[in-house]
Amino acid sequence: MQKFGLAALAAAAALAAATGASGQELRIGFINSDTGPGALIGKHLRNGWLLGLEHQGWTKDGDKIAGVPTKIFYGDDQSAKVDIGLKEADKMIRQDKVHIISGIIWSNVIMAVQKSAFDAKVMLLSANAGATPLAGALCNPLFVSSSFVNDGNAEATGLMATKDKIKTVVAMAPNYQAGKDNVTGFQRTYKGGKVLDTILFKVNESDYQADLAKVRAVKPQAVYIFAPGAMGIAFMKQWTASGLNKEIKLYSIYTIDGLTLPAIGDAALGATEASHWRPDSDNAVNKKFVKDYVAKFGHEPSYFAVQSYDAPGLIAKGLKATGGKTGDMAAMARAIRKGTMDSPRGSIKFNVNGMLIQPYWRINVVKGADGKPTLKGGEQIMLKPDAYWEKCPANMRI
Repeated sequence: MQKFGLAALAAAAALAAATGASGQELRIGFINSDTGPGALIGKHLRNGWLLGLEHQGWTKDGDKIAGVPTKIFYGDDQSAKVDIGLKEADKMIRQDKVHIISGIIWSNVIMAVQKSAFDAKVMLLSANAGATPLAGALCNPLFVSSSFVNDGNAEATGLMATKDKIKTVVAMAPNYQAGKDNVTGFQRTYKGGKVLDTILFKVNESDYQADLAKVRAVKPQAVYIFAPGAMGIAFMKQWTASGLNKEIKLYSIYTIDGLTLPAIGDAALGATEASHWRPDSDNAVNKKFVKDYVAKFGHEPSYFAVQSYDAPGLIAKGLKATGGKTGDMAAMARAIRKGTMDSPRGSIKFNVNGMLIQPYWRINVVKGADGKPTLKGGEQIMLKPDAYWEKCPANMRI
């Protein structure tokens, strides 16, 4: 009996070693903005995440991703409240014992969370926030992004404005990490003209009357604005009401998309947006994503949804590459970085800092066949690594 028992134990151990994932559970924390002014973005982020999980075979706790039983914990940062976001992350790390923290809309929140996650050897998989320090000096082997570096679309917009021979610009953005990054990125690539003024408004601003008065006084040829979610809806309505849309060209990023366009309506017509996702791309992954998203949620997706949709696919790739083992998240992040991301955006490679090297497109707001405003993809503007990766220390790269 004893010999038989030892043999059975040995066989069980061999089986466990062969399967890798036997007896393990993957625990993921997802930090979102479910309440407050950022909840509109949060809705799309969560929807994309849930569809991505479903496409990986997960619909409830205990279901498997790449063969590994998975449990998910949710936290609400109440729309960019740093102290709340950090509290949620600390709970996930200490109490829920998560292996991965994902989601996170706001750059100020991810900058607050990153040290706690990395110190605990937890992977940080950003589904939106693209704070530039994480691409450069503060990059870490435990970091992976399914979204962008903050100023990627800003650089693309600077190139567009240069190509369009715009001579004078007023730049506008909310006064936090991502806002400052996006102004800097635009200025980096905008050539042949001058930024006459930079207006930094408060996060979640809803009244732009004073700012628009400044624009009217300066009389630029164009306005460049970063105003995601509800901020963009409020701005676009006031922009049109002011009549400035008839006098000044508008370049926007993260402002007019599938999330905001239904609320903005005709006020968006004629605007030019830079984006890392073409909604009308005809690749097979994008067609399935859009079709399934609309069928499940009843509205058009945005790039927030796309980025979050891609995150579960990266997790599945990482698990497959590491044999389903959850004990070394740096190894899993490294495996993800070495591969490609098969996205509605196309097949995209990672840079050595965990950021994506992806194309950026001109998007025009035009009238669709039904007379309603729609997003029409234009030419590719840019495809290059971010401006920060060389500042990533060698020992923190892939």
